[in-house]
Parts: sequence; structure tokens; C-alpha cells
Amino acid sequence: MPLNRRAAVFGGACLCCLTAATRRAAAAPAPTRLVPVAPGIYIREGLTQDASPDNEDAIANVGCVIGADAVAVMDPGGSLADGESLRQAIREITNLPIRYVVMSHVHPDHVFGAAAFHEEHPAFVGHATLPEALAQRGAYYQKMLDRILGPGRAGPIVMPTQLVHDRSTLDLGDRVLDLTAHRPAHTDCDLSMTDRRTSTLLAGDLLFVNRVPSLDGDLKGWLAQLDALAALGPRHAVPGHGPVRVDWPGAAADIRRYLTVLLTETRQAIARNVPISTAAHTVAQSERSRWKLFDDYNPHNVIVAYQQLEWE
Repeated sequence: MPLNRRAAVFGGACLCCLTAATRRAAAAPAPTRLVPVAPGIYIREGLTQDASPDNEDAIANVGCVIGADAVAVMDPGGSLADGESLRQAIREITNLPIRYVVMSHVHPDHVFGAAAFHEEHPAFVGHATLPEALAQRGAYYQKMLDRILGPGRAGPIVMPTQLVHDRSTLDLGDRVLDLTAHRPAHTDCDLSMTDRRTSTLLAGDLLFVNRVPSLDGDLKGWLAQLDALAALGPRHAVPGHGPVRVDWPGAAADIRRYLTVLLTETRQAIARNVPISTAAHTVAQSERSRWKLFDDYNPHNVIVAYQQLEWE
């Protein structure tokens, strides 16, 4: 399939952000700073930018959960340098072994820092479909990210060594983390993690706050998985992008509204035979003032939604 078609179908938000990055300058990030969001849970807030040479793709919320015996990383960062910075920040907090590195989904800003943790000898944990997604897209993402950051700066592709097919747990000693492998939503390999002790949901990119959501999976499925996450019963959440801690499920109201508007107006455009190229710039415009980076991502979201819904 042609490269531009591959980007539209497989690349999702990440390829949009990678290509957009070449059009926009970004401020250099500060060294990774982990802040506590609940007892034993530390998160680095990602920059509300696209990948650039200045930010090393440190654009996602990443961090760790510390137990009595071990540490679990929730997303290792967006590049080798970002992962190294995260690992050093964790080591400033604890000397406990990093037993698990959880990769919430396939997008570069959440997985390319994984190689920085090899010397810790952790299990790399992912959704059961993550290996296939990385096999299909990883080399392409790596090439695009290297083009932006510089040759070799993306880092190598790390495959998960421990897979979650439905639900699983990670034991850190005195605390247990519940993992859920979700059906297609933001992507086709979304994995969330809930800390039982603090009732904290680490949602990955199933939850965006302030930064516009990006659709690379299934629109109707994403709405369904928001319901599934609410049913888990956490009291607060860490979104993949946005503030490091938000109330749950109240913080899902904005993303639910946006996805519902996207669904409703795309269906209306299809019913009126509006061409997909026109729909990309007319659907969901009422949401434009509510989200950062809206113009970079909404057209792609409309195209993906249109391709899914025209065959209903």
C-alpha cells in the first residue's frame, strides 16, 4: 500500500504528530521531574506538543508505581533519551528493582523509551496484540521519529515479553496492580492499569484531557471502553495526555462529548453524501475551541471515523 495511505490507516495520531512536528518549533524540555499523584505513584507530565528535536518526544504522561519489593513503570517514554531520563528520575526516588515496564499501546511517545530499561532486566508488559502492532508499524514509526530527532535517537524497538490477553495482575510486594487488555478503542492494543491501594487508574491514551483525542482504533469501541473503565470503579485517573491527576469518571466527560460529536456528525455527513475530504474540515468544528492541537488531529480523526462508519 502507498506510504501516504499507510500513514492514514496505520499511522494514527502518531504519524500525524510526527509530520506536524516539522512545521512547529518547541521549547526544550526540563529534565524529567516526577511528581506524586498518590502514595507511591509518580508521574511526569508530558508536553502538549508534537515530537521535535528539542523535546525528544517527551510528550506523554509517563511514570511509575512503587511497592515494597519492586517498581512498575507505566510507559517508558517516547525516545531512548526520554526513557533514560525517566529511568534516572526513578532511580532518584528508589533503588528497588524495576520489575515491570508496561507499554500501554503501540504509539511512539509511549514505547520508544523501553530500551533504556534493558539493564534493569524487567518484564516488558503489553496487550496481546501489541507484538503484531509493533511488527506492522514499529519500523515505520522508528524511521519517522529518527527523521525528526536525528539518526538513532528514536531508539530500538522493544517487543513485550509478557502479554495480557484479558486481565492480569502485577504484584509489587504490598500492592497489586490490575491490568486490563481493552478491545479496539484509541488503538487496537490499549492496556490500562489500576492500583488497588489508591484506586488510581493509569489510563494511557484511553483518556485525553485538554489535548484533543486521536483516533487510531475504533470510534464506537472507544466510547464502549470508557464505560468499561468507569465500571472498574477508580476514584481518580492519570490520563495519557493532560494533567497528571484528574477525578474519575468525571474527567471523561469532555472526551466522551468529543467522541460522541465526532460519531454523530460523521454519520450525518455520510448520510448527506458529503465527500470525506470536505467532512475532514467541517465535522466536529464546535469542539475546536475546547481542545489543544485540534487542527492537527481532528481532520485525521474524521477520516478514520468516516472510513469506519460508511459501511454501517
